[in-house]
Amino acid sequence: MIEKAINTLQHYFGYKSFRKAQEQVVESILSGIDTVAIMPTGGGKSICYQVPALIFPGITIVISPLISLMKDQVDSIKNLGINADYINSSLNNREMTAVMERLTAGEIKILYLAPERLESESFCAVMSELDISQVAVDEAHCVSQWGHDFRTSYRYIGKFINKLKHRPYVNAFTATATDKVRLDIINLIGLRTPKVFISGFDRENIKINVLKIENRLNYIINYVKENSDQSGIIYAATRKDTDRIYEKLVEAGVAAARYHAGLSDGERMKNQEDFVYDKISVIVATNAFGMGIDKSNVRFVIHYNMPKNIESYYQEIGRAGRDGEKSECILLFSPQDIITQKYLIETSVQKTERKVGEYKKLQNMIDFVHHNGCYRKYILNYFGEITEYESCGNCSNCLSEGEIVDRTIDAQKVLSCIYRMKRDFGVNTIVDVLRGSAQKKILKYGFNELSTYGIMKEYSKENLSNFINMLISHGFIGLKEGEYPTVILNENSVKVLKGQVKVEFKEMKRVNKISSDNELFELLRNLRRSIAQEEGVPPYLVFSDNTLRDMSVKYPVDQVSILNVSGVGEVKLERYGQKFIELIQHYVTENDIKVTSKVTEFDDPNKGKSDKIKTHEVTIDLIKKGMSVEDVAKERQLTESTILSHIEKYIRENGDVDLKVNFSSIVTEEQEKEIRAAAEEYGVEKLSPIKKVVSENISYEAIKAVFIKMMISQQRIIKE
Repeated sequence: MIEKAINTLQHYFGYKSFRKAQEQVVESILSGIDTVAIMPTGGGKSICYQVPALIFPGITIVISPLISLMKDQVDSIKNLGINADYINSSLNNREMTAVMERLTAGEIKILYLAPERLESESFCAVMSELDISQVAVDEAHCVSQWGHDFRTSYRYIGKFINKLKHRPYVNAFTATATDKVRLDIINLIGLRTPKVFISGFDRENIKINVLKIENRLNYIINYVKENSDQSGIIYAATRKDTDRIYEKLVEAGVAAARYHAGLSDGERMKNQEDFVYDKISVIVATNAFGMGIDKSNVRFVIHYNMPKNIESYYQEIGRAGRDGEKSECILLFSPQDIITQKYLIETSVQKTERKVGEYKKLQNMIDFVHHNGCYRKYILNYFGEITEYESCGNCSNCLSEGEIVDRTIDAQKVLSCIYRMKRDFGVNTIVDVLRGSAQKKILKYGFNELSTYGIMKEYSKENLSNFINMLISHGFIGLKEGEYPTVILNENSVKVLKGQVKVEFKEMKRVNKISSDNELFELLRNLRRSIAQEEGVPPYLVFSDNTLRDMSVKYPVDQVSILNVSGVGEVKLERYGQKFIELIQHYVTENDIKVTSKVTEFDDPNKGKSDKIKTHEVTIDLIKKGMSVEDVAKERQLTESTILSHIEKYIRENGDVDLKVNFSSIVTEEQEKEIRAAAEEYGVEKLSPIKKVVSENISYEAIKAVFIKMMISQQRIIKE
């Protein structure tokens, strides 16, 4: 059964094997066992139920709370030739009826369904008459009130399954679930003696940074401009911050958009689609954005504010690097974030029991931000995955980026000022005293008479405020909570004042680019963008960045070799392959790149099945039968440039000076004379110098044909 699954995977998705975690889950599902799979965002959960769906005889129902994800995933698998659709609140009555008609007619293989639909008894009655083989519950943590996105409609899933005429295989998937949530998933959905798979939560391709820096907004602008060719998401906790960051990015000339509940549905949808379709590079959003984004080439995620819990944080950074490529996630922390998140808990959570749970999760997030060890290890341990290593080598704590600067004297000035003020005040008042402000409040309390009055006037108000917040975030100053939080001294403050503890902060190095791509990758990306615009689909649905990068190093110049590229299956080869092959052929020819044919082999019909012949040998057999270069190219559905490369390779390997090749379709006698004359001056090592000096109507292929002729003549002279 697993062999059939692998064949299905390769045919539709272009992968030759499952990831280890995927194969175990797929094997369990195909064996008819209820299955729970806890896999990190970007770990390939969807393939685990989509492949079995194509093998099972009936319909697969995918229950998902994410409207935009439904559309993305349905578009994606439709693009692979799979019959799929979705039902959710975004459809009007006419559209809903059309989907139901297709469903009952057996024209839909995979149906994505919003859980709210299960609250309708009439809808469930219609569904109960269908041949449903599998129910896959995505974001299954939503069934538990201890999960971070509890949805009451998820409680209807168990009832829905029980009403079906025949009980299907039931499988649940989530990226984030503690032990308590896992138990809820099994019990509340009604899974029967399920197998539970917890794959590694580690996303090794993601670099995790937690930065306590003074000017977060400037950092973001510099970072985004340095990585202007990359796609990224910036999260903010409030609409106000979202708007402010967006406006500053636009002022800086960044192609950005924003997303939050204060915008109209139309504006949100347009901005999201512009981001998914690569029309803009950056989107600034509240945490509501991205739950349904299946965009594979997000290269960075920046949190302007600290998220409310580890689950949300890890799910959000999981939107980077879904294609497995190197990506970066940055959390910019300020102590004010804690106050903001507590306020959001107070205003959004009603039940006391849940509120206590949310505060506990928030404290775990605070502990993470202040953690001195490996950030990755902290997260993995939180989700129950025990790691032996002390350093992951890919987080800001382990990499120790930046230069350590001693800020003890500045810190003592701040602490001394707080001590002399004798009462609790907020950061802004302390800043005013240290900078020597003449405001009425300062004069009223006599702070202008303190020895610390004006001793840090060289600081700007913003920079000094940020420095004090850094002292708070590192625990050198305490923070008394309330509607207007105030700063207080603590044990660490006393140690700093007595010179027992140094205050050392890292000053960040220059923002670096995430990655550098080669020239061919950029050409392939432009071609992908052009195809995507023609078809009206997101670029990553054509081919992922990972697939383009694989092409850019393997140089697949024919249909056989391109099937060895990760992510190119038969469906996409037929749909897009030739355009990419032709671009690569042209690039290879123009840059004189020698492409080997090691992986392009065929069964020889005249030999045993175990014997293989290389693709260039197939070309030579046809040439020896008297076919011209043009005819061989048509016969093999390859370009003339590729056929010429095959001939050149054969002659170099075998020294066959008697090989008769008909080049008449490639180069005329007059063109050959001109090329030979240029070759006497510029040599025959490269095509480009010749192309620059000969007539415009002379192609690279014509030059290459003459070079091959000259090579045969030279070898003939040597043999004689």
